[in-house]
Amino acid sequence: MLDDEPDSKEELIGKPLKVLTRVSLGKWAFPYWLLILVPVSIGLSLIHFNPIVVSIVTMLAMIPITSLMAKSTRDLSLRSGTIVASLLNVTFGNAFELITGIFAIRAGLIEMVKASLIGSIVQNVLLVVGLSMVFGGFKYHEQTFNRQSTSVASTMLLIAVTGLSLPTLYSGLTRESPPAMNQAVAIILGVTYLLSLVFALFTHRHLFKTELGVTDQVGWRTKQALLVLLLSVVLAATESNILVDSVQPVIETTGLSQAFIGLVIIALMGNIPELMTAITFGIRDNITQSLEIGMNSAIQIALFAVPVLVFVSPLVGGELSLAFAPFQMAAMILAVMIINYIGSDGICNWLEGVQLVTVYALIAIAFYFI
Repeated sequence: MLDDEPDSKEELIGKPLKVLTRVSLGKWAFPYWLLILVPVSIGLSLIHFNPIVVSIVTMLAMIPITSLMAKSTRDLSLRSGTIVASLLNVTFGNAFELITGIFAIRAGLIEMVKASLIGSIVQNVLLVVGLSMVFGGFKYHEQTFNRQSTSVASTMLLIAVTGLSLPTLYSGLTRESPPAMNQAVAIILGVTYLLSLVFALFTHRHLFKTELGVTDQVGWRTKQALLVLLLSVVLAATESNILVDSVQPVIETTGLSQAFIGLVIIALMGNIPELMTAITFGIRDNITQSLEIGMNSAIQIALFAVPVLVFVSPLVGGELSLAFAPFQMAAMILAVMIINYIGSDGICNWLEGVQLVTVYALIAIAFYFI
């Protein structure tokens, strides 16, 4: 009977994981058929249909758009040199957050933008990494990861917390952090991120070597990937504009706060590609890649997307301050603290993944009642 237990476990757990892997890597990796909702959402918006319905349809339409954007960016990166690939990843890796943020700032939804940025960081650190550990841990007793690259990422996240906390603390002493302070912090964070790319891609590249998986195989040709990328950016801009226009009526109708919509709903829409890819790597026992996807995506948001929006916001009629709400900063600090602790030993299991997801669930519940 004891000899039969591994086979039984493989039968109970392995088959569902194989199905998930096949789904996440195959042509149905993301429900591209949901693209049909793009013209539907545009039509509903033009006839001023129920804002809640418009919002739901638009959010569903954004799922395949962000997936196409991620796939085309990855394929272009794999066909390019190191520098070009890095520029593509930095520029389009956060395209959804940047595009949605710009339209929301223009509409005066500053608090939703702040919440979505913090939410994206928290989701990448807790939900993306956590679910990867859960699914990977169901198949493997323990998984090991690159402690050196994780340590670098953890320190970068601590720098992000420091950079975003100081203007928030300053605003507690005064009414608001001054624009000059926001811009100075944004510049320092952005420069630090660029220097981290030099460190990871050139001077200490050997520390970040990971095994390539099937998702690293080039799929589309350069022209095809470029065309899809440009088209997906246009569609993302269109859908973001529709979504932002329908958010305010949704807030008034449902009673949901800008903080909850931004931190949970908007953030999740942009993180679905990273989530599915990271889970796939976790199932294939490449948890190092899962950690890098989650943590590096969070770093990109904090050290690249946030600084860009700080400087772009005045150009679109708004002012993105780095003074975040106390609950938002607390959520980010807690997320960074627990991922630093779990990532310190180089070994993970499914329970640690559950712990990360639990923290995220608690944060989401708290924001629902704010």
